[in-house]
Amino acid sequence: MATLYTHAEFNIRKTWFYIICFLILTIALGWLISYLLGSYIILWIAVIYSILVSFLSYWYSDKIVLAMSKARPVKKEDNPELYRLVENLCITAGIPLPKIYILRELQPNAFATGRDSRHAVVAVTQGLLDRLERTELEGVIAHELAHIGNRDALLQTIVVVLVGVIVIMTDFFFRISFYRRSSRNSQKGGQIRLIMMLVGLVLIILAPLFANLIKLAISRKREFLADASGALLTRYPEGLARALEKISRNPEPLSVANNATSHLYVVNPFRGREQTSWFQKLFMTHPSMKERVRALRGMKV
Repeated sequence: MATLYTHAEFNIRKTWFYIICFLILTIALGWLISYLLGSYIILWIAVIYSILVSFLSYWYSDKIVLAMSKARPVKKEDNPELYRLVENLCITAGIPLPKIYILRELQPNAFATGRDSRHAVVAVTQGLLDRLERTELEGVIAHELAHIGNRDALLQTIVVVLVGVIVIMTDFFFRISFYRRSSRNSQKGGQIRLIMMLVGLVLIILAPLFANLIKLAISRKREFLADASGALLTRYPEGLARALEKISRNPEPLSVANNATSHLYVVNPFRGREQTSWFQKLFMTHPSMKERVRALRGMKV
């Protein structure tokens, strides 16, 4: 039987494996495009542009997400029980107390954001506070604090940078290759270059798809890791397992949810998407609920 520690270590190893695959894909694609176009400037432009845009978003991500979700800050005197729960878990985790926000939504759910532990935010819906028992609420908060402690916001930014590099490189390739197509066809060795161009074209078309699949795989592994790390904080995996079951069964919609922020929530906020085929699971930001609950209940404290 897997322990909490071995489960966490397994997900860390899988995450790093995906990141290495991502880097290899990015480098290989950059080399291929540079070779086909005879210039390395495309690679440098894509890298610099993606890093600038992504890190600017990362720096202000908490403010953007809170505004999109219409979250409101909560003072200690407004909900002292919630504050005490978060404070106790933060002491156990060894991280600073994050800012606490509430969403006036009936669906039980929660998310964490912020560029680091000193600028972190934990947001919970009113439905979460109303419907969960204390041990279940503790499990959800511990899961979100685990995201903060594991620096998932930073990792997500790195992944977004890599996806951005790939998307921008492929976009530049199509634009420039279309512009230069007539002149290339008139050069010597045009047939060999045409074959290389066709092979490269297939790879370049598939590259953004592979990049997004790797990004989603990393997101799912980080959810598993946050489940295990959160269970380590509470020493009670059953609390989070029961909370996940309750949240997933609740039919209430989350009006502020959208595709840009859905990956942040402890459970997919869009109802009716839980039962999916193996192919559809490849495009999910969260692991299936059955897998998460089974993993939690199979852990040995």
